[in-house]
Amino acid sequence: MNNKLLVVGTMAYDAISTPFGKVDKILGGAATYIGLSASQFSLDCGIVSVVGEDFENEHLELLKNQGIDLSGVEIVTGGATFFWSGEYHNDLNTRTTLETQLNVLENFSPKIPEHFKSPDIVILGNLSPDVQLQALEQLKAKPKLIVLDTMNFWMEHFRSALDQVITKVDVVSFNDEEARQLTGEYSLVKAAHKIHQMGPKYVIIKKGEHGALLFHKNQIFSAPALPLEEVLDPTGAGDSFAGGFCGYLTQTGDISFNNLKLAVIYGSAMASFTVEKFGTQKLVNYTPSMMAARIKAFKKLTTFDIGLVKQTITLDE
Repeated sequence: MNNKLLVVGTMAYDAISTPFGKVDKILGGAATYIGLSASQFSLDCGIVSVVGEDFENEHLELLKNQGIDLSGVEIVTGGATFFWSGEYHNDLNTRTTLETQLNVLENFSPKIPEHFKSPDIVILGNLSPDVQLQALEQLKAKPKLIVLDTMNFWMEHFRSALDQVITKVDVVSFNDEEARQLTGEYSLVKAAHKIHQMGPKYVIIKKGEHGALLFHKNQIFSAPALPLEEVLDPTGAGDSFAGGFCGYLTQTGDISFNNLKLAVIYGSAMASFTVEKFGTQKLVNYTPSMMAARIKAFKKLTTFDIGLVKQTITLDE
C-alpha cells in the first residue's frame, strides 16, 4: 500500500468527568484518536510518539490490531505516560483541567522510522511546536499535505516557534476561540484571511456543535455538526476530526478544494462517533456500515432543492 499517513502526537491516559459519567484511567492522546480515526480508511498509518513503561500492552495491541504502525513509538523504561485529567461543565463546550502530568513527554524527541520519512500526508497533532519542527526536519521529501492541529496553550507560551511551524504547513485546524486568539480578529473570515497570509493554503475553523468552516483563498465551505441524541464525552473529538479528514485525503490522494470539502464531512462524521462514548470506545468498535449511515445523515441534513419565488414588493406611501 503506497498511501502513507504519518501521525505525530501524544499517546496518553486520561481521567475524565462529564455530567454523564466519570472514568479514572482511559486510553487517550491526540495521536491515539487521530490514528484510530484514520485507520478506518485504506492506508498505511504510522504514529510517532512516546509512552512510559506503564503503558499497557493491551493498548499497544489494540492500536496494532487496527493496522497502525507503532515502530515510531518510543517506550521509556522507568518512565510514566503523559496523563491528563479534566472535568466538563454542563454545556460540554467548556472544561476545567484538573491535572496535567507531562512525564515522558517533557523530554520527547521524535524519531521518524525510515519507512515513514516520505509520507503522502503528515498530521502534526497537539504537541510542542519545537517537537513538531523536529519531526518536519526528518522528512526526506515534501508530503502532498502537512496538516497542523494546535491549541491556545502553545499560542500563549511558544508563539514564536508556533509561527515557524505555521509557515511550513498547508492546512491549519483551530477552534474558533484559537483562531481569534492567534489573529486578534473576531470575524472568522478576517481571521482565516490573516492565517492564509502566514503561509497555509487551507484553514479549518472548528465550531463544536455548530460544525466547521473550511477556507481557501476566497472560497468558504461550511459543514454542519450532526445533531446527536446522546453526547457523553467530547474528549478527542477534534483529534478524531483530524484523523477522519487526513485519512480520507490519504486514501483518495486528491488534495483539491472540492475533495477537502468531502474530507471535512468525513472528519465531522468520525468526531460524531467519538463523542457518543467515553474515550476511544466508539472508534475501536467502528464498522464501515456505521460510516455509510452517518454520511447519508450528513447529506440529508445539507441537501435541499429550492426554487426561486417571484416576489412583489409594495412600498407604503
